[in-house]
Amino acid sequence: MAENTTRGHMHPISSFIREANRIFFDMGFAFAEGPLLESEHYNFDALNFEKDHPARDMQDTFFIKDEPGYLLRTHTSPVQVRYMEAQIKKGIQPPYRIVVPGKVFRNEATDMGHEAEFFHIEALAVDTDITLAHLKGTLAQFFSGMFKGTQVEVRFRPSFFPFTEPSVEVDMRITGENAPEKLRDKWMEMGGAGMVHPNVLRNAGVDPEKYQGFAFGFGIDRLAMLRWGIDDVRLMHSADLRFINQF
Repeated sequence: MAENTTRGHMHPISSFIREANRIFFDMGFAFAEGPLLESEHYNFDALNFEKDHPARDMQDTFFIKDEPGYLLRTHTSPVQVRYMEAQIKKGIQPPYRIVVPGKVFRNEATDMGHEAEFFHIEALAVDTDITLAHLKGTLAQFFSGMFKGTQVEVRFRPSFFPFTEPSVEVDMRITGENAPEKLRDKWMEMGGAGMVHPNVLRNAGVDPEKYQGFAFGFGIDRLAMLRWGIDDVRLMHSADLRFINQF
């Protein structure tokens, strides 16, 4: 390499995804991905969304004008159904364990905490004996890996999502000397989770009388902002090298 060549820097989102994949790989999860241009079937119907659910509204979803029935995916959850469906077609029954990082799109006003395109990470585990306790333990392991040298607490609050039952909101609190001062000892809402709804398993071809599972999904941009003390999510997508070169 020539002496005057400047090395590039890893984008914080790319760095976060690589590290998250490693943490989940060590817990036995496989990487999975799916298309950004998604059908209403996989984005909504197969995930137990009612036909009149407000998330289908044009105010939230980017529908494709020239491709009726298609949209820019609003979450990474369609990959859950696609993965399970593909495994069943191959004759492979659970257990399944996958982690799904990827870009998603929602019609939101841009500000310091929101973007119309951002990144999600979610995980799915399906087996004969999966419980909320497994979900909580997996989340604690993940957060501990991302916020090294800290003590992590996880708590659940009741919520509702069409694709999980029961559904919970996940809060995290990190403590200890190595915890960032802004975050230390504060409960923070991280995202949604719960036990996979029997209808979702059934729609993917998995027998809900025999198998059950958990799933959760969080915004990667938000997690990266917390980890590195970034104040404005718009910096993540600015292509400003002054920002990227700090990492």
